[in-house]
Amino acid sequence: MNEPELLASLPSVAPERAERLPLGGLLALAIAGFITVMTEALPAGLLLPMSEGLNVSHGLIGQLVTLYAVGSLLAAIPLVIATRGWRRRPLLLIAIAGFSIVNSVTALSESYGLTLVARFFAGVFAGLLWALLAGYASRMVAPHLQGRAIAVAMLGAPLALSLGVPAGTYVGNMLGWRTSFALISVITVALIAWVRWQVPDFPGQSADKRLPLRQVIALPGLKAVLFVTLAYVLAHTILYTYIAPFLEPAGLTGQTDQVLLVFGLAALLSIWIAGLLIDRWLRPLMLLSCLLFIVAALLMATASESAPLIYAAVAIWGLGFGALGTLLQTALAKASGDSADTAQSMLVTMWNLGMAGGGLAGGVVLERLGAVTFPWVVSALLLLCLLVVFNARQHGFPARS
Repeated sequence: MNEPELLASLPSVAPERAERLPLGGLLALAIAGFITVMTEALPAGLLLPMSEGLNVSHGLIGQLVTLYAVGSLLAAIPLVIATRGWRRRPLLLIAIAGFSIVNSVTALSESYGLTLVARFFAGVFAGLLWALLAGYASRMVAPHLQGRAIAVAMLGAPLALSLGVPAGTYVGNMLGWRTSFALISVITVALIAWVRWQVPDFPGQSADKRLPLRQVIALPGLKAVLFVTLAYVLAHTILYTYIAPFLEPAGLTGQTDQVLLVFGLAALLSIWIAGLLIDRWLRPLMLLSCLLFIVAALLMATASESAPLIYAAVAIWGLGFGALGTLLQTALAKASGDSADTAQSMLVTMWNLGMAGGGLAGGVVLERLGAVTFPWVVSALLLLCLLVVFNARQHGFPARS
């Protein structure tokens, strides 16, 4: 028996589940998510200065984002399965500390090859961290507060996209792109101390409770949640990645940043609303999320040349998409029980597949059919999601929370 399994087998009392939201610990998890998304997305905002600094083409800098996604895609499930017996807080700290290392290497590296390696391992740590966050948040509180706890823990992602990445891009353009990555490392070191102070520890899963992967997949409701994850993220990524060419008929190409700001603010509002209602209204919120995105896509399809209506559609899209991660992770946590971390690693994998597939499929659609067809493709995918959610009323997205 190795050391993590031995520790897991020793008698221990897990911290009592809180009857009130432990905001200090949950916000620490949210900052961990913030750092993860910042690390992932920052090369896109700093593409030009990074290209000059590393003396490579813009396309090669784009591969820094690709390698990150590949690392996360490949590592999430194997790492979570391999560490199921480990105590949770040390494992969480390892994942967070990994970001300090890889971002420090990125900030100091003069070699494109070394930077690629750092980005791959950043994705590895991200796959592990995202698989831990929702299950960790749900274990910190009583069952009737699990959805709200996950909503708080997931705040970091939309905050990073709407505020963090623009701020990091500004700092990088003003003080040099290496400064932005160095600052993320400094924040990460501070977060390690915060987690050690505010986040409780939990034992790993004992050997007799560890279901094989095939049995976890077979748990009632899991396949429905995972399918919705893949199809919804695929639809979102097609539109989000290629939003600039879609905005051209409305004359908004020069306002892409403003359009995405509207999306980000609406997404934040969505998460706030979901945080208030999710523990009692998970199924209606998921159905509403699909419907809002469909309405937004149809509005875009029929008013692609109207700037005001495009802005309205983007706001509706943000309202629909913003709470998606919280809704799906809460649904998965409730469906998977003690196997939550393994199930969440599958969600991370499906999410990354959706992002990778969306970038590829969107490029093909753009080249062959034009950006004007994006809303119709998105609507078709979202109708499938709506149908699956509607039929998963017993398990996955149950009628009763």
